Amino acid sequence: MKIKPGITALVTGGSSGIGLATALKLAEKGANVWLLARNPERLAEAATKIKAASKTPGQRSGTLQADVSDASQVTDVIQKWIQDVGAPDLVINSAGEAYPGTIDDLDVSIYRKLIEINFLGTVHVTKAVLPVMKARRSGHIVNISSGAGYIAYYGYTAYSATKFAVRGFSDALRDELAHTGVRLSVVFPPDTETPQLAFENTIIPYETRVINDDGGLFSADYVANAILKGIERDQYQIIPGFMNQVAYRLSGALANFNLTDWYIDGLIAKARKNKSKAAASQKTPPA
Repeated sequence: MKIKPGITALVTGGSSGIGLATALKLAEKGANVWLLARNPERLAEAATKIKAASKTPGQRSGTLQADVSDASQVTDVIQKWIQDVGAPDLVINSAGEAYPGTIDDLDVSIYRKLIEINFLGTVHVTKAVLPVMKARRSGHIVNISSGAGYIAYYGYTAYSATKFAVRGFSDALRDELAHTGVRLSVVFPPDTETPQLAFENTIIPYETRVINDDGGLFSADYVANAILKGIERDQYQIIPGFMNQVAYRLSGALANFNLTDWYIDGLIAKARKNKSKAAASQKTPPA
């Protein structure tokens, strides 16, 4: 779809990170932008930024406070918003959390929480907006998965499972939406500099950090630009970053050869060797 002045966009997780960066880009292009998130203080701060980024006269924006993991809350808030504003042209499901750790360290409650936010949160919002989009036979939904949604590795048994679920949900939904007029995209961002990543880095296992560092770090603005470009090109899979694209294709084309597993296993072995050396010399593993 063409992102032009006057379209109506709803961005979940829009108070920070990739969601906010994408919302700001939309506002700069003249879109009417609404943000949905849980925290009222962060929502208010983000709303001020959206207004400042708006470029055209009469451009509208606002906020919706809701927890995407709560189906009834999401449905009520979005239905009221649709009654007031109308059917959205674009919905970006960016709300999500990560909590790295080994299976020994992660309580089952963490797995449940990430499933409810990352996967079911995407389902709840999608189900709330789809009826009006189908009735109008237009609209575009963008689901944010992750690079960890096509390659799962050490420390992400909880997070990767939910992001693989977003990918599977999107793949199946794409088939269901054929001939309805509603478009769909799924995004696989690489490691992105956001408040969420800053939190992850306080608890991330050393082995996971080594793997992530090997893939590099991107700005939220870079990922947001890639998302908007992918939407305008009507891409189903949006994969920001050249090496991210290479890794995605290798994970599929050479899956039977276990090339990505072999490479990641090597990084983990190297990380463990470094940890052992550090322990032997009674030094803290490098950050």
